[in-house]
Amino acid sequence: MTVRNLTLKKAFPYILVIGGVLGIICSLILINDQIHVWQNPHYVPSCSFNPVISCGSVIDSKQGHVFGIPGPIWGLIAFPVIVTVGATLLAGATLKRWFWRGLQAGIIGGVGFALWLFWLSMYRIHALCPYCLATDSVMYTLFWYITLYNIDQKHIPLPKGRLQRIYTWIRANHLGILILWFLALTALILNHFWYYYGKHL
Repeated sequence: MTVRNLTLKKAFPYILVIGGVLGIICSLILINDQIHVWQNPHYVPSCSFNPVISCGSVIDSKQGHVFGIPGPIWGLIAFPVIVTVGATLLAGATLKRWFWRGLQAGIIGGVGFALWLFWLSMYRIHALCPYCLATDSVMYTLFWYITLYNIDQKHIPLPKGRLQRIYTWIRANHLGILILWFLALTALILNHFWYYYGKHL
């Protein structure tokens, strides 16, 4: 398989496996820091660099827990599922439409959760965790390509007409749209925290 003949269908299992593994790694690092904070409230995580890039501030906050459970534990539940799906596809399995629709519902919930935590981190905690941002980036990428794959494979049918033409344009520019999304989030971060970074330039 070369880059020239690489299609989303061929690349998709690798996107799932690589994205899922990265999510697991980030979640494990965050869980390790969480355990150290439980053991020693004065512990400073290795990814706390300044008042803005501060894992400790996020871990210590009540917003870092959902239903009383630390956010990284949810990652350790979800990302192994993604890796398993990718490995299953690499093994040549064919999964039913109901499974793909269920996965789509799950990834929509996951990306909504990631966006909610990003908003809380920015505007309530006023600090960012680099490993959380990495996990969010993985989640956005997985959501994007799972959605495109499901539409391509007709698991999520689109009516013919304008919506189909819009999707054709999106498919032709899928990577540029994803990059633009990350640039927009970066711009939001720089704008919000310019009071700190502006004076250090």
